[in-house]
Amino acid sequence: MAVVAAEAGEEYDGLAGTMKVFCGRANPTTGSVEWLEEDEHYDYHQEIARSSYADMLHDKDRNVKYYQGIRAAVKRVKEKGQTAIVLDIGTGTGLLSMMAVSAGADFCYAIEVFKPMADAAVKIVEKNGFSDKIKIINKHSTEVSVGPDGDMQCYANILVTELFDTELIGEGALPSYEHAHKNLVEENCEAVPHRATVYAQLVESKRMWSWNKLFPIHIQTDSVEKIIVAPSEMENCPGAPSVYDIQLNQMPSGDFTVLSNVLTMFSVDFSKQVYSSPAYHTMQFEPLVSGRAQVVLSWWDIDMDPDGKIKCSMAPYWVHSDPKNIQWRDHWMQCVYFLPNEEPVVQGESLYLTAHRDDYCVWYHLHKTRNEKSKSNFYGERPICECQAHLLWNRPRFGELNDQTRTEQYIQALKKVLKADSVCLCISDGSLLPILAHCVGVEQIFKVNHLEDKINIIEKRPELLTSADLGDRKISVLLGEPFFTTSLLPWHNLYFWYARTAVTEHLADNITILPQAASLHMVVVEFKDLWRIRSPCGNCEGFDVHIMDDMIKHSLDFRESQEAEPHPLWEYSSRCLSEPQRVLTFDFCRPVPQQPLSAKGSISLQRPGRSHGVVLWMEYHLTAESSISTGLIQMLNAQVSWGEEGAEHGQSEGVVALRHGHCRGPARPVHRGHVWHLPPYVSPQFCHPTVKLSRSLFCEYLDSPYFSSAWHRVIDT
Repeated sequence: MAVVAAEAGEEYDGLAGTMKVFCGRANPTTGSVEWLEEDEHYDYHQEIARSSYADMLHDKDRNVKYYQGIRAAVKRVKEKGQTAIVLDIGTGTGLLSMMAVSAGADFCYAIEVFKPMADAAVKIVEKNGFSDKIKIINKHSTEVSVGPDGDMQCYANILVTELFDTELIGEGALPSYEHAHKNLVEENCEAVPHRATVYAQLVESKRMWSWNKLFPIHIQTDSVEKIIVAPSEMENCPGAPSVYDIQLNQMPSGDFTVLSNVLTMFSVDFSKQVYSSPAYHTMQFEPLVSGRAQVVLSWWDIDMDPDGKIKCSMAPYWVHSDPKNIQWRDHWMQCVYFLPNEEPVVQGESLYLTAHRDDYCVWYHLHKTRNEKSKSNFYGERPICECQAHLLWNRPRFGELNDQTRTEQYIQALKKVLKADSVCLCISDGSLLPILAHCVGVEQIFKVNHLEDKINIIEKRPELLTSADLGDRKISVLLGEPFFTTSLLPWHNLYFWYARTAVTEHLADNITILPQAASLHMVVVEFKDLWRIRSPCGNCEGFDVHIMDDMIKHSLDFRESQEAEPHPLWEYSSRCLSEPQRVLTFDFCRPVPQQPLSAKGSISLQRPGRSHGVVLWMEYHLTAESSISTGLIQMLNAQVSWGEEGAEHGQSEGVVALRHGHCRGPARPVHRGHVWHLPPYVSPQFCHPTVKLSRSLFCEYLDSPYFSSAWHRVIDT
């Protein structure tokens, strides 16, 4: 995370002609806060580099359907003998506005609140020759005025927008539409899209339910089986209110049981006055089979025309009208909603599913009667976490903790290293390791950070521990998963190594550390679709958008934008072009060394394909015989399985998108047997906690027949 803090100090760079600001950045690996000098537009570049603009421009289905809908809307207005005036809210690149003018619109007002994007839209519109018919307005739509001296000279009679996210309304579409109909467009105007419809389907899924509730943990000791159960406040907690958006098209059909038909929950007609005030919509249905109602899967479609002939759908594969030709997209996916508690349902029983919404989010309740109390908000209260666990653990973390195979590995490792008189210190966030150690049988356990149980909890950072905190006892076993809530990338959890170094004086001479080591691994992959999110578009539906490509490339050149990106790769199909390779090993049995760690070598590409990126992940070696992987689990004929079967890891894998020809895009082909030579790979500054860390992992290309790649880390000195 980087926070622009201009008030902390700023200077003017006369040579460069740009303002510099100091940014405070929390380093998740060292646990320290670093202050760095950045360009004043640093945060803009992060927004652009991590945006979905490229993904949207590559969404052929979306773009074609919008163009068809816009042509039809302009035609209907022209057939009435009217001048076609278009209002485009959230214009981005100006693509939809250019479509409108090309379709015959007389003038278009294009609103874009994000200034760098608005500036780019001006240039793109000019390059395509539409400056005389498109006006870019750099304001929020609610600030736009209409009149002779206003931003718009007259009201629009065609409203074009793309304000949607996976949940449909999460980007504030409803308030924007509400204001536009009241202040910016004519009554009964044409709208593209014309309407949106939200669908839901009730399912039972142990896998998905494991992302929301903590399952009982079974521990077999020599004498008895012990069961760890969640406290009642956690079991009865309605959970976090936020939607979990994922690529449901990667969810195997065997991982869930459909309990209902697809239910049409509600529609929004964008051609009429829209209201953002809270509302609810109830549908009656009968379960298809008996089971336990746990999860509501939801998606939407948009009709670009009043007759519903031009439709863009987010439906998952098992209900899609053309499952073999589903458009891949990452900016719009599908929604997973968790019911407050699982409910038994009986086949043929009459039930009611209610979708509640406010101006930004949706949530669901299941009930057996159309309860009139819902009108008084009895069912309308947005679920809020009451147990704190859903605030501490994200959805993948719940899945990780519920992975019984993974837990069993820790239990077996604990049995090997723990003794009856062991004194343990656990350094991890929200970890169950102290409870597991207690059940295995330990004399004393100390826990740093978050957990409440019959275990001594020390609410201090590791470097602030004193002998008094530990009862003047030396630690004989240091435990960690490791997991920390500040970690986004797999190697961020190496904070455990820094913490281990900070508590060295409190460790016994014969200290046992679990895990005893970690290793960083990599593999070169070809993605089926994920490459699109960083790929230049060039030309989109006949319009030149190279300026947008250059803008993204420029932002990607900024330091933090060059870092590896976290992606849950179980959602994205890929194949390996190389064999997995260990890059570095970190010995937790020793303190962090004074000198940097480095490695060099080469990696041979074993299979032909397009090298889209390098995937990096960590493996933690609990004991000499047992390891836990945060990434690659299985590779069969180059096809890759990421994450544990039936569960996802608490952290996503790190992905470095390769640059070919100095832009990120569909990679050029490589041939079997090609070798990438890897100059010295220098680890993050694994020296002492006081040394600054730069996590900028990126790729540069050298001259060679097949684009030999050099990759390294940049070290702050």
